[in-house]
Amino acid sequence: MHIILTHENADFDAIASLLGAHKLYPNARPVLPRRVNGNVQSFLALYGTGLPFVDPDTLPRGQHVRRVILVDTQSLTYVRGMSKDVNDVLVIDHHTPPDVLPVGWRFQGETLGATTTLLVEALSARLTPITRVEATLMLAGIYEDTGSLTYAATTSRDLRAAAWLVEQGASLEVVADFLEHPLTTTQQTIYDALKEHVETLEIDGHPVVLSWAESPPNTDEEISTLAHKLRDLLDPSALFVLVEIGGNTQLVARSNTDDINVAEVAAHFGGGGHDRAAAALIRQRHAIDVFTELRDLLPDFVRPRVKVRNVMSLGVRTVRASEPVHAVYQHMLRTGHEGFPVVGPEGNILGLVTRNAVDRARQHQWEYQPVERIMQHGAVSVSPEDSVERVRALMIQVTRTDLIRLPLSETNALQQDTVHRMELYFPAPLLALIRQIGELAAQQGYNVYFVGGIVRDLLLGHPLVDLDIVVEGHAITLGKALADKFGGEIHTHSRFGTVKWTLPAELWEKCQMANGEWRMADPEFANSPSRNPKSTIQNPKSQHLPDFIDLVTARTEFYEHPTALPLVERSSIKQDLHRRDFTINKLAIRLDPQRWGELLDFYGGKADLDAGVVRVLHSLSFIDDPTRILRAARFEARLGFHLDLQSESLIANALPMLDRITGGRIRHELDLIFREAQPEAALDRLQALGALGHIHPELISDAWLHERFTRVRQLDNLALWNIATDEREGARIDFFYWALFFYRLSSGAVEHLIKRLLIPRRISSGLRALPILRETLSKLETVERPSQIVTLLEPLAAELLPLGWLASDDSTVHKKLERYTREWRRVQCETTGKDLKQLGLPPSPLYRHIFETLRAERLDGEIMTREDEERRVSELLSV
Repeated sequence: MHIILTHENADFDAIASLLGAHKLYPNARPVLPRRVNGNVQSFLALYGTGLPFVDPDTLPRGQHVRRVILVDTQSLTYVRGMSKDVNDVLVIDHHTPPDVLPVGWRFQGETLGATTTLLVEALSARLTPITRVEATLMLAGIYEDTGSLTYAATTSRDLRAAAWLVEQGASLEVVADFLEHPLTTTQQTIYDALKEHVETLEIDGHPVVLSWAESPPNTDEEISTLAHKLRDLLDPSALFVLVEIGGNTQLVARSNTDDINVAEVAAHFGGGGHDRAAAALIRQRHAIDVFTELRDLLPDFVRPRVKVRNVMSLGVRTVRASEPVHAVYQHMLRTGHEGFPVVGPEGNILGLVTRNAVDRARQHQWEYQPVERIMQHGAVSVSPEDSVERVRALMIQVTRTDLIRLPLSETNALQQDTVHRMELYFPAPLLALIRQIGELAAQQGYNVYFVGGIVRDLLLGHPLVDLDIVVEGHAITLGKALADKFGGEIHTHSRFGTVKWTLPAELWEKCQMANGEWRMADPEFANSPSRNPKSTIQNPKSQHLPDFIDLVTARTEFYEHPTALPLVERSSIKQDLHRRDFTINKLAIRLDPQRWGELLDFYGGKADLDAGVVRVLHSLSFIDDPTRILRAARFEARLGFHLDLQSESLIANALPMLDRITGGRIRHELDLIFREAQPEAALDRLQALGALGHIHPELISDAWLHERFTRVRQLDNLALWNIATDEREGARIDFFYWALFFYRLSSGAVEHLIKRLLIPRRISSGLRALPILRETLSKLETVERPSQIVTLLEPLAAELLPLGWLASDDSTVHKKLERYTREWRRVQCETTGKDLKQLGLPPSPLYRHIFETLRAERLDGEIMTREDEERRVSELLSV
């Protein structure tokens, strides 16, 4: 396991550096420190959904940390899985490097205003895409450490890095909300010393921060400003700042809780104030001495007025992780509870099991499975001696995603952005027709939506493929109304409530006449600040108009048992979205006139799109449909996204279910993977998840396969090999992906997979010929005469020739295959059977011998003309 660490009491530069390092080293997990400054914590609470940070307590057990990347610090902190002698450490820092590094440590860095600058420069050079939230976080990292680019240590490179982040969509307004105006030079000196000397004590559930500093000579700066800044930075329950000024020490104290009366602490040192703010001037004492005394006496001044034991209920019911689902179900029936904490053998909390998860498990006949297989992992707990303040803080933290809602202004901006994208991507006649579909549906009391992939791709700026419209109502009824109004034909499927509406050819002419010329793509949109930050506008408005539109009734699905095809019934749009595989596909756009372009996002799909996360909603999602494992890998590879840790942890239990689904469904998912721009990326991910080996233990994705898949895409003469990229005659590109994927398998494995995956004859015939091809290529390395080469290659099916070229590393083999395909296979002798008859030779097997001899010698350059052939025939007949 590779991880990225930073220092405790992490500021924006530290957390932004974690993110930047993860973008550069995506296989390393960015682990949050246990203490994060208050303003950073506030930022993460509002904008951190989907960011890749990992809590140290969620690191997997049993995995050893083999490599550490340290950012914005040169000191190791230790987390689960780390040994004290870890010796593969990369330090990325903007401070001066140490004179001597431990064995196995490396240092990368320069003296700049912020560590984030170093990482942003690398991201910019690699053209790595980042979201608006990521850009904003990294901009805050640079701004905080450079005093909004005003500190003397700021360099021109910090400015350029900040400018690039703004170009990527970073919000200066958001950064300003979390940072304050710069301090004076002297204040900054004192403040830096205070940050360096920060010590956090955990007393009765309260984080209490102490720090001290020495003021430069002949200065008299206001300390309370620095205390406020440090309090905002660290957000403790109480803060005590000690600054030594001219032989005396100034104490400034602040409290955010009734449990800590700072006036009492100040009174101990001869000062005063009130319970939330106090101060004292301690004469003729050094700050470090007062600091030591204060640290020792503080526990006596922290008195929680209400503890958990004062308000808790006794006899909380739990279930053991090993208990079967049916027993937990009976507990729920008896108690009426909708969920239980799940505990381990020693009583430690492992997670939570809900009634919904139990019901789904019973539906899948999992009554005798242990409840740990369906629970939601993770634990947040308090002890009876903790303060109620700690409980309150934890509850806010746990439920913050339910408390945060988009302001109305942001909702309107998002709707405007969605409308803008629809106008950009759809030809005007098609968009006009979609509007009329929405109007006609509204007249019938229905709502219609774009749903799923089309919404995802629209928001990401990816090419749009299928045009499906989901109807919250009766799609068949709406389809008939559309055909009556506009013409065309409809084909219905009553079981699923679907309609294929084939459009009349004259429809587009009417739309054009009604709407004038088609508008061109807006060239300014790519620079619009409202665009999705992960988008790259790659698909200007296409003038292709569809031949048909699919209408689908909003529906929900039920799985009678794991791996079964779902049963469906009509439902609401929210239920229709809920049944879909990943949150990024659980998005919809309203198409009715009153709320045209409104984005529906019940499940956090937009945030996951922005964060680049593939996430499932419930713990049995991969059990319900194990093909989602293959789809997850495909979306990760195509979009450059990653599974969140919780979703990824659910896959291991679902892998055995791959054995229970029909092979045709697995083959279909692999077909889709082979249509991706880089199929090997998805195959790599499936291998890492254990899915490839579960489909068949001989299947692997490695450097050999990567190189050959790349060759497939680099074939520059498709006509030579008669390769088609569509349904035309000739070998199709997907055949070569399948064949190379199977190339090194044993014959038994190939035959098993052909039958298991129901691979069609178009592909399977070539797969069964792989042993012959391998043997032929081996012989081809040793033969040189064109006639011998033709004899070897002529029995092979046409698609095996380019496959051999792709599979072989021998350049001479490549040349032989190319020359055979381009030239030698077309060489024939001029002598015909009629010529031999005229010589008085009756038809016999001798004809074949003569023709083969003439062709071989012509291939080898021994015969050049018809006269040469006639002479050679005479020689053969005279023998």
